Amino acid sequence: MSEIAGQPQTGLRAGATAVVHESYSFACMRCGHGWEQSYEIEHHVDADDHEFVLYVVDGQVVPSPLSRPTCTNCDNHVVRIMRPGRVASARDAAHRQHRMPPAGPVEAPVGEGEQHREQREQGEGRHWHLSDLLHPFQRRAS
Repeated sequence: MSEIAGQPQTGLRAGATAVVHESYSFACMRCGHGWEQSYEIEHHVDADDHEFVLYVVDGQVVPSPLSRPTCTNCDNHVVRIMRPGRVASARDAAHRQHRMPPAGPVEAPVGEGEQHREQREQGEGRHWHLSDLLHPFQRRAS
């Protein structure tokens, strides 16, 4: 998500015309490591009137995460970029799965399957063969 502030805030470089706050989730396709990072994106105009941006994290200018992201765990560059909150929601889901007690034995309700078994035992119903099912698709001899 983005949030725009009109004037530079304390700690930002001089000359910033606007500051956008954006967050991203990242997942490394090599090692599976996931993390999230928020950025202050400072918009600037150089002496030749060309616009450029600086990505800032904790007061330090960093490379754009969109150009060539690097895994913070294995330094690989095959990294998927997602909207913010994706890593946190995946971790929460994994945490909930670990807290749930394992499933025990389950009794199947007596239903339609039981009725068919009883019919077969009594000689009722029909026993299907594959050829019966394929019969409508067979060619007829002329």
